[in-house]
Amino acid sequence: MLVAGLLPFLCCLGTAAAGKLLVIPMEGSHWLSMKEVLIELSKRGHEIIVMAPEMKTLVDSSEWYTLKTYPVPFKQEEMEELLHSLTANSFNEQPFISRFLNIWELFKKSSAIFEAACSSLLHNKEMMKFIEESKFDVLFTDPVTPCGQIIALHFSIPTAFFLRAVPCAIDIHAAQSPDPPSYVPRMFSLNTDHMTFPQRVKNVLITISEAFTCRIIFSPFERLASDFLQKPMTVTELLSHGSIWLKRLDFVFDYPTPVMPNMIFIGGINCGRKKPLSQQFQQYITSFPGNDKVLSFTDAP
Repeated sequence: MLVAGLLPFLCCLGTAAAGKLLVIPMEGSHWLSMKEVLIELSKRGHEIIVMAPEMKTLVDSSEWYTLKTYPVPFKQEEMEELLHSLTANSFNEQPFISRFLNIWELFKKSSAIFEAACSSLLHNKEMMKFIEESKFDVLFTDPVTPCGQIIALHFSIPTAFFLRAVPCAIDIHAAQSPDPPSYVPRMFSLNTDHMTFPQRVKNVLITISEAFTCRIIFSPFERLASDFLQKPMTVTELLSHGSIWLKRLDFVFDYPTPVMPNMIFIGGINCGRKKPLSQQFQQYITSFPGNDKVLSFTDAP
């Protein structure tokens, strides 16, 4: 009797089907977080194709997805040196002006390399034909380099962005989120969400300078997108077509900012999974009497 009553409702339920996912990743640590998501999606039955340059560093092959590579006009050493410089400069405690200028120079170099890789992909007829014939359901990409979004617009594929942030708050502007410089700390400013008047002035000046600096940094991609899509394009307009933004932020560690409904915070995805202690180490710990134990992992006596 219960089954007969539930049958009409069960007939109204739709079926869940796995989809085809095209992934245009970002090199470096960006890939490490993205890979975990791809593995989980693959376990749920989705077909995943990852496209990356031949001269890659961390992007690797896996049983969980298919990796397709394409030739690029730079060497492996250039990519590794660039990523090392970006990582080292991120933790450099220099004065703001020096740090800002160093990061700007590195961003210009990285923009040139990633634009060259993107151009190689867009003009690779074999890859473009494969994308067109594969009929992908979603394109999954990190918008720090907007190459994936250029492909998504060209082939009319919905885009899911996976990111922490884009320089100059381009992600915020592309999603049309409020971004008052008097309250939202700018990237690399080291300001908090409680700013003094001088800090607010500094924040506003950084905001004004971003219009100039990021114009230079992203101009190669804007020219590439305009030529490939056959219409004028800015990076902000390019990213404004994204369907959903998955942001690796968490308000436990990051300052709250106003966002749009299609921005979803997944900061916890960066947390490593807890692993149990080895049996040998567990026995060593339990061998000490009492409940309070202090461990010291140092070389000092």
